[in-house]
Amino acid sequence: MIDYKALLKEKLQPLKAEHRYRVFTNLERLVGEAPYALWHKGKNSKKVIVWCSNDYLGMSHNPEVIEAFSKAAQKYGTGSGGTRNISGTNYNHVTLEQTVADLHKKDAGLVFVSGYAANEASLCALGEGLENCVILSDEKIHASMIQGIRHSRAERHVFRHNDLADLQTKLASFDSNRPKIIAFVSVYSMDGDIAPIKEICDLAKQYNAFTYLDEVHAVGIYGDKGEGVSGSLGLSHQIDMIQGNFAKAYGVVGGYITSQEDVVDYVRSYASGFIFTTSLPPAVAAAAQKSIEILKSDSSYREKLWENVVLLKDKLSKSSVRFVNSKSHIIPILVGDAYLCRLLAQNLLENYGIYVQPINYPTVPKGQERLRITVTPAHTPQMINELVSALEAEWNALSLKKAA
Repeated sequence: MIDYKALLKEKLQPLKAEHRYRVFTNLERLVGEAPYALWHKGKNSKKVIVWCSNDYLGMSHNPEVIEAFSKAAQKYGTGSGGTRNISGTNYNHVTLEQTVADLHKKDAGLVFVSGYAANEASLCALGEGLENCVILSDEKIHASMIQGIRHSRAERHVFRHNDLADLQTKLASFDSNRPKIIAFVSVYSMDGDIAPIKEICDLAKQYNAFTYLDEVHAVGIYGDKGEGVSGSLGLSHQIDMIQGNFAKAYGVVGGYITSQEDVVDYVRSYASGFIFTTSLPPAVAAAAQKSIEILKSDSSYREKLWENVVLLKDKLSKSSVRFVNSKSHIIPILVGDAYLCRLLAQNLLENYGIYVQPINYPTVPKGQERLRITVTPAHTPQMINELVSALEAEWNALSLKKAA
């Protein structure tokens, strides 16, 4: 007899030995108390400050967003009732798709249950549908994009991260009439760096390629209305397909794509990850709609975020802590060792009530383990000072490599 339990349990041992076994921190993020949360450990609980949330602007706790969710839930119930094709298309889905299309100045939008689903389903459908297609992807794209490309079975080539010369060399090696997709990300979530979008668009035009841009860590935060990095640069019209989500700066859940109407219609008609998945609950769509509306008209959330980002980077630059001072809102703290990275996070949580999750392989390469800090508008200058002081104290106590 095969002992399946033992075989699978054995697979966990290397993860634990390499200190990359995932341990979840049991939190309660309570409305009105951000950035605080209750940390539950066994039978005990403790108030901690969250420093790694993707709820970048705190919109998941916004009273208007909560009200929109609550009213829609009371009106429509908790679920959508089916896939989009089978009774699962609600007025809120249609309105939300029109809203994201307008946000990015595109003809049409399509809403998915998650950003992961949007990437996987769309890239898979595009790669399958364009005969003899080749996909050129940045080496640091999201896992969901990688999966979509793999499932498409299209020929794939990876270009060095943000390396325009390498991308051009690869583009030039293919016939100009062969379908080509360039898949990349505006704000890379682990390093916090930003893609050279204009230059990639120029290469796409030169070599007759389709551009697919993931803006999930940028929408809501960049641009006058939260339209993302491409929008802030006035380049939305040069991107063939923009993918975003509602789970980060918009504080809800779900993903989307925007493009020309026929291109979106193709994905709608062929992407199995869209066709065979129950649609978002209408209340979720209503909440996402309200969050986008607020951030399109009110820039104060973004202004406060960037004020705090600048302050935190300034404080870190005067410390011995190694961090990446990127142009984005994401602040990686470079540890470089899986065990020490987890220990640093553990010490911050237990000794200072500071919660920041360690990031290990395979999310980042081995030797590049880090903490990924995201400050929000709700963090105060005092909290920022206390974070840097605690980081520096634990950094020195663990004899970690000092900043240059």
